[in-house]
Amino acid sequence: MRISVIGCGYLGAVHAACMADFGHEVVGVDVDPEKVAKLAAGVPSFHEPGLEPLLRKGVDSGDLTFTTDKAAIAEARVHFIAVGTPQRGGSYAADLSYVWTAVDDILTHARPQSDGPLVIVGKSTVPVGTAQAIADRVAEAGLDAVVVWNPEFLREGFAVQDTLTPDRVVYGLPEDGVASGVARTALDEVYAPILEAGIPRLLVNYPTAELVKVAANSFLATKISFINSMAELCDAAGADVSRLAEAIGHDDRIGPKFLQAGIGFGGGCLPKDIRAFMARAGELGVDQSLTFLREVDSINMRRRDHAVELASTMAGGRLVGVKVAVLGLTFKPDSDDVRDSPALDIAGRLWGRGANVVATDPAGAHAVRALRPDLQIVDSADEALDGAELVMLLTAWKEYVAIDPSHAKSLVAMPRVIDGRNVLDPQRWTDAGWDYRGMGRRAGQSV
Repeated sequence: MRISVIGCGYLGAVHAACMADFGHEVVGVDVDPEKVAKLAAGVPSFHEPGLEPLLRKGVDSGDLTFTTDKAAIAEARVHFIAVGTPQRGGSYAADLSYVWTAVDDILTHARPQSDGPLVIVGKSTVPVGTAQAIADRVAEAGLDAVVVWNPEFLREGFAVQDTLTPDRVVYGLPEDGVASGVARTALDEVYAPILEAGIPRLLVNYPTAELVKVAANSFLATKISFINSMAELCDAAGADVSRLAEAIGHDDRIGPKFLQAGIGFGGGCLPKDIRAFMARAGELGVDQSLTFLREVDSINMRRRDHAVELASTMAGGRLVGVKVAVLGLTFKPDSDDVRDSPALDIAGRLWGRGANVVATDPAGAHAVRALRPDLQIVDSADEALDGAELVMLLTAWKEYVAIDPSHAKSLVAMPRVIDGRNVLDPQRWTDAGWDYRGMGRRAGQSV
């Protein structure tokens, strides 16, 4: 099929490359000339494992093109909206201006096709009610098109895998039976390789499809904040949160995933999605249904405060002039995303308390140098460790988890480490002569 993808950021670029890999003819449209030039050369504008070879394959075959020319969508039958929905300034609510611009671009440039109505597919995470509003605008404009909402469930670092082999596909369909059939048939053709592999396909209405992504993210955020609140209790009571998580994770009603205590969640999705969810609930008059998410958000932010206070305690009560090596700045490993990154926020707070922060990250260093020129960013862990009086592992990159504590001790001025992600072996580091502190655990607690 001929497909357009409007918005070629993280979601759009991955989706476009994967749809071309399925054999479709795909054009990606974005307003950023620099981003488009990179993508047109087969080079991602962000770090994502497995994406570059897929991009190059599509570009080299001619099945995948990128442009800033909005008129290039004219011949497509299926139009995916994959633009960002950031948090609105001064509010928890989502900013839908990019979504509405994409809709207007489709109304302006899309042409009717001989093989049936156009299909407009929403991928962006939006407040419930948006799909129907778009469908109403399309109908008012007189365009022969149907709207379907098809939420994405990408995990940064696994986005290609999650697009090519998702765990489910959700179609949010219009109530009208004829329009619903058109949308379902078109998406079935788009996703034929996925459906042939037996991936579950769920057919729901607009509001349900819009709620799936934010409901899932809210549940995951709640689970993360729950185990982080347990870490606070473990610190006070002398328990080990990692063993606690292991014990409760054996209960199949709970499960072990997302029970890793640490400095909290961040990134471009979870924080803004749960806040937009709360804002939309308030607009619908059911704000009490999601008040628990305020505490989820509060617990998450409190983890950053805790990490800074722990650093101050380990440094003897004050951070002024203390050289702190920060390992990791992105919000998670295998990503260069520093949006609402707990690691970067903590590094900035340490600097604000007078610490001599020397930080490093395998993928996010370039972005941080531009965002925070006040922070000293180096290219390797060894450079950061050299002469450090305190080490803080804040992003669980494999190379940091694998650091030899004896080698690290030979570089630092004082062997003190805060394991912000609870990924190091406490006993191994203690045996190597380090003063180790994790999030809700210490060396020697476990038996």
